[in-house]
Amino acid sequence: MRIGRLLLRLCVGGFFVGHGTQKLFGWFGGGGLEATAGMFEQLGLRPAKANAIAAGAAEAGGGALLAAGLATPLAASALTATMITAIETVHAKNGPWATKGGYEYNAVLIAAALALVEVGPGALSLEGKLGRERSGTGWMLAAALTGALGALGARQLRSSTPPPPPAPVSDEEALRQELHTN
Repeated sequence: MRIGRLLLRLCVGGFFVGHGTQKLFGWFGGGGLEATAGMFEQLGLRPAKANAIAAGAAEAGGGALLAAGLATPLAASALTATMITAIETVHAKNGPWATKGGYEYNAVLIAAALALVEVGPGALSLEGKLGRERSGTGWMLAAALTGALGALGARQLRSSTPPPPPAPVSDEEALRQELHTN
């Protein structure tokens, strides 16, 4: 079980680090912060840039903590919040199956992160080495609840933030648009 938990932490945490840095820095073929903010704007996640930074930081930071086996409940909570938000804004309408753009992968990632909280990150972790492992059903439920509250906060922010005003157009562009519509 020691090696199994280590492999799970490294795999799930490592991929979250990669996914988060795709959003923040454009690493590993990602679009970077501006492209992520543009996508988030289209999804209605406003303010888009702040949401992009928060999602990228939660994924990269939560993934790093999970991989290291440090502050595992906090890591799982941050990752759960981002995955619930992704499910709600992108995947839920497609049903469960990933082959149709659904949420099955997100649900598996949430389950893996929360399972690691319940069983603990193991002896081959920083928590294990420091003797400060926070694990068990109570910690897992707290991480799940905090993650759900984080997603709820993102939803509330999204619903209370109006879309930005349209960008001003030059006189030349306005004339071109008017000619195009006539």
